Amino acid sequence: MLGFLIYSFAWKFIFKEQIFHIGPIAITSYIASLILAFLINFPLGFILMKYVVFVDSNIRGHVQFFRYFFVFISNLILNYFLLKVLVERLSVNAIIAQLISTAIVIGISYLLQRHFTFKVEKTEVD
Repeated sequence: MLGFLIYSFAWKFIFKEQIFHIGPIAITSYIASLILAFLINFPLGFILMKYVVFVDSNIRGHVQFFRYFFVFISNLILNYFLLKVLVERLSVNAIIAQLISTAIVIGISYLLQRHFTFKVEKTEVD
């Protein structure tokens, strides 16, 4: 949800629903907002997942971080393509498109984080 809030704020107030230019590269406001949300949400999301949501995971921290990064990048790519399709192909408003995309990505992300990134590995009881 934090990512959605950052996305919405950036789309409306920072990038002002216009094309954003980085030198010769033009980026749509909704993609620029997605990138900004990623940069803020990634480190904060990992900390919250590790120390608040999945505290019972016994996987080493650096392994969790690598797995979290892999899942997060996969979710970012999925979110990107969902936004492109919804906004450019189906002419859905960027905020509504991000809501739809977020709902899909949250479900997938939770399952991957629970069963892959922060799973509890079985240990032998002596």
